[in-house]
Formats: sequence, structure tokens, C-alpha cells
Amino acid sequence: MAIDSSFNTVDMMVNMGPQHPSTHGVFRMVLTVDGERIVNAEPYIGYLHRGTEKLCEGQNYRQCIELFDRLDYLSNFNNELVFCMAVEKLMGLEVPQRAQYIRVILSELNRITSHLMFYGAFGADAGAITPFLYGFRERERTQALFESVSGARMMHGYFRVGGLAQDVPADFVKNVKELMPFLYQGIKEMDDLLSENDVFLPRTKGVGVLTAAEAIDLGVSGPILRACGVAEDLRRSDPYLVYDRLEFDVPVGQNGDCYDRYWVRMQEMYESLKIIGQAIEQLPDGPIVAQLPRGMLRPPKGEAYARGENPRGEFGVYVVSEGRDKPYRVKIRGPSFCNLMALKTLLKDAYIADSVVILGSVDIVLGDVDR
Repeated sequence: MAIDSSFNTVDMMVNMGPQHPSTHGVFRMVLTVDGERIVNAEPYIGYLHRGTEKLCEGQNYRQCIELFDRLDYLSNFNNELVFCMAVEKLMGLEVPQRAQYIRVILSELNRITSHLMFYGAFGADAGAITPFLYGFRERERTQALFESVSGARMMHGYFRVGGLAQDVPADFVKNVKELMPFLYQGIKEMDDLLSENDVFLPRTKGVGVLTAAEAIDLGVSGPILRACGVAEDLRRSDPYLVYDRLEFDVPVGQNGDCYDRYWVRMQEMYESLKIIGQAIEQLPDGPIVAQLPRGMLRPPKGEAYARGENPRGEFGVYVVSEGRDKPYRVKIRGPSFCNLMALKTLLKDAYIADSVVILGSVDIVLGDVDR
């Protein structure tokens, strides 16, 4: 009697999240797997939806700034900035030079703190605990500086339409200059720990590859796009504030894999330090807010779109005004949400064990995804 040795396999569905610690928040993925390979991935979002865009319609323009702190809660200054820029564009306001330089300094420090969090979380995704300790050591120093400026460690509410809430403390320049060597040394130590690590390299090189053409088609931006070899950075291609007066490079990768996405962010921290150093040296005296009408802000009827280079990519804000003290409509382009479009492409044919590393390399913040 002949024995039939053939057998049929059935794809299995594996649920990850929304409580899974490696999904970086209340994010859920349903993976269809064939053995150890991922055949398909379906992302599910919305578990953190708070209706921020709708809430803006019931708040005055000053109150809306607080809502932007709570979107990408690792990039608070960068979020506040773009909303203020959109309203300033609507009103035709010219922001004083001192306020522009301070905005640049705080936004770049915020970029560093965001990438420090990425470094720690990505290291943990790859199986290492020490990167979190290194990343948080430098974050704490910078968060203390933020607290001295705005009174808050994260939810700052410090930028205003037309400038800043108040001037920086008298010792701000001294504190920034003292902080920078610590940040540089800390980033260098982090670089030395992981960038050539014999365990980290095989976990990230050649894993989760995205081509430049795929990245452009999918609408991703920020470090993910630059890791594919596309040198697109809004601070260069569409300069705002005083970025056109500052010298810095735009790091780009070659392979578009998890390692390049990590490497680009590491290099961006060095470039942010360059920007901060120049901005501190050029920081002028003068007013920190534009001349505004007394009372509530009432931008004229119209619409405006502003965008900026958030640590995760292009953060955009579209504002529609009907001449009242509250916006008629606010629409947000969150980079985390847009970058998630690439997740299915990144995960296809990858191993289940690599799914956590691939998702970590996208560096999403769910407040920015769900809004």
C-alpha cells in the first residue's frame, strides 16, 4: 500500500496588540503567517482616537495649541510650531527674529529627545535593555531645560500665534551651551554601543527593506524616506523660520532597511546639535511676540496650510477661518499615520520575529496616528 506523504498547509492568523508592549501604544496588527513567514498584515487603528480636529472647532486659537501638545507627545514643540505657523500665515503675521531663533532651538532639542526615545525603544525591540538607560539619561537633562523654559516637561503650551508665551530665562543661553557637550557625548556613546554591535547588525541590516520608489508612492516622509536615499527635508526644500541661515547636512541611507532608518536618526541628532550651536550664537535681542490686536484672536476669513519637519516626517496643519475666535475647520497631516501606509509592504515575506523590529523602525506615536 502506497503512503501519501503530501500534506496541505493552512495560513494562520496571529494577533498582535493593542495591548502588546512592542506595538508602541494601543496599535493592533493582525498577521497572516505561513510557518514563520508573514503573508499579509492588516493594521487596526483608532483605539486612541480623541477627535482632536473636531475639538479645535470648539476652542479658541490659543486653546488649540494645548491640543497639539497631545498629538505626537514626543514632539510637542514641533507640533505647536506648525499650528502657530498656519494661523500666522492666515493673519499675515511677521514673527520677531528672536522668537524664530528660540523656536528653532527648542524644536531641534525636541527632535533630539524624540530620537533618544526612539533609540531606547528600538534597542529594546532588538533585544537590548541598555539603550533605554542611555537614551533616558540624556532625555532627562533636556527635559529639565524644557521645564525651565515652559514650566512643563512635556505638555509645554509655550509657543503662541505671533511668537512665544514669554521670553526664555536669563540663563537659557548658558544652560543650552552647558547641555550640548553632554548631549554630544551621550549620543556618541549610544552610537558606539549599537551602530557596530554584532547582535544588532544582523537583526536590522537587510530587514524591512523599502525602496525609494515605494516610499514615494506610499507618501512616507521623514527619516523613513531619507533612509531610502531620498534627500527630502522640509528645513531644506521648503525652509521656514531661520533654517535657511543655518548650515547642516541631510543624512540619507542607501538600502532603506531597518538599520538605515536607525542610522539616519542617529546622524540627525548630530546635525540638530550643529543647528542649535549656530542658532545660539546668532540669537538676537528684541521682542518675542508680534504686534497683535487686543482681545481674542480673530483671523480674517480664509484658509492656510503650514508644514514643518517633525522628527517623524512632514507634519501639516490646514486651518479654515470664518473670522471668528474659533477655527471653522482644522485638518492635521500626521506623519506617523502616513508612514504606517508602508507597514504592509515592509512586513510582507518577513519573519514573525522581525515584525517587532520593523514596526519599531517606523517609530509611530499613536496620538499622532489616531488624533
